[in-house]
Amino acid sequence: MNFLSNPKFLSVYSAVLTVTFAIVVLGAASSVRNQKFGIITARRINIVEPDGTVRLTISNRADFPGAWNRKKEYPRPDRREAAGMLFMSEEGTEQGGFIWGASQLPDGTIQNHGHLSLDQYEENQIFAIDAGQEGNGKFSRITMTDQGDFPIEEKRKANEEIDKLPLDKQDAAWDKFFASHRHDVQRLALGRSPDGSVGLKLRDGAGRVRIVLAVQADGKPVLQFLNDQGTVIKEFATTEK
Repeated sequence: MNFLSNPKFLSVYSAVLTVTFAIVVLGAASSVRNQKFGIITARRINIVEPDGTVRLTISNRADFPGAWNRKKEYPRPDRREAAGMLFMSEEGTEQGGFIWGASQLPDGTIQNHGHLSLDQYEENQIFAIDAGQEGNGKFSRITMTDQGDFPIEEKRKANEEIDKLPLDKQDAAWDKFFASHRHDVQRLALGRSPDGSVGLKLRDGAGRVRIVLAVQADGKPVLQFLNDQGTVIKEFATTEK
């Protein structure tokens, strides 16, 4: 009998081959799992959970993602102006982000901006830090915003339908939508304005400015209290002697 065709030999050979293959595969998998790199060059990196849910995207300008909702990415052509990072929840919905960019136009005008924001659950941003420059106007601010208690998916679907309407009917359609869906209301703004003034504005739940604490562009400090009509009812300011 041919030794190579012996059933016992084939059985032992098959077992050894299987074990060897398993060791090679497991060793390779372990090696891949623990790879170390010095420099990685990429246009876009998606950090995902074991089930494939995207949790973080780091991207250049050209490949920046659209809007994520429940693991589905929707087009956002307006997001081609900056590189940055996008944060997603465990459910694969956008939860905030960090973008930045700077350039000098052919006429010498400077455009510089940075934006960090954190979102309400399945809604828009409720906290943001912004800084930038448009020409000679420089600004930096912190804002806090109240959002409605409805999923942002409803706003996205409304936007798709309203975009199909004639331009002269879109404003009325949005007014109708926000009559039953509370719009985002900025409650606090702290920062430097392009005119060189710095200050703090506090608004009520309807978005009306009620308190202003500022150092104006001319260097004069002022504290104002306003009623719900926007009229200053009390003011403390420096006076010339």
